[in-house]
Amino acid sequence: MRTVEISVGAFLLAGLFALVLLALRVSGLSLNTEASTYRLYAEFDNVGSLTKRAKVAMGGVTIGRVVDVELDKKTYMARVVMDIDTNIDNIPVDSSAAIITAGLLGEKFIGISIGGAAEFLQDEETIDDTQSAIVLEDLIGKFLLGSVGSDDDSSGGDSF
Repeated sequence: MRTVEISVGAFLLAGLFALVLLALRVSGLSLNTEASTYRLYAEFDNVGSLTKRAKVAMGGVTIGRVVDVELDKKTYMARVVMDIDTNIDNIPVDSSAAIITAGLLGEKFIGISIGGAAEFLQDEETIDDTQSAIVLEDLIGKFLLGSVGSDDDSSGGDSF
């Protein structure tokens, strides 16, 4: 009877440990803080709901994380601070960064598209070519206003 109780307790502890690891994986937190990174910046007109710890991806592969999202007081644009893994040290200076939504209403992350320059981005540099987040509410509003504007009859004739 005692062996059964000990084995059930061990099974329960293993399950709780697995849930904690799963929660860390899903949230973007990591127990490995020793990964060496370098810092890049990008400025966007609108970041949507991009948050800290969002992933930075290139070709669908995570290469870094968003460290901070702040408002630049001089340009009034959102400034995104990213830490990129030092293994990815060959991002051309003319590369572009876009805020992408995973799925229709999923999480936001930054996708980097490679440029063709021979020079590479270094620590503390800024990605100049950026594409802001598409806000679904703005898109729907533009569509509705565009539809309302198309109801006007421009031929000058009567419409029935």
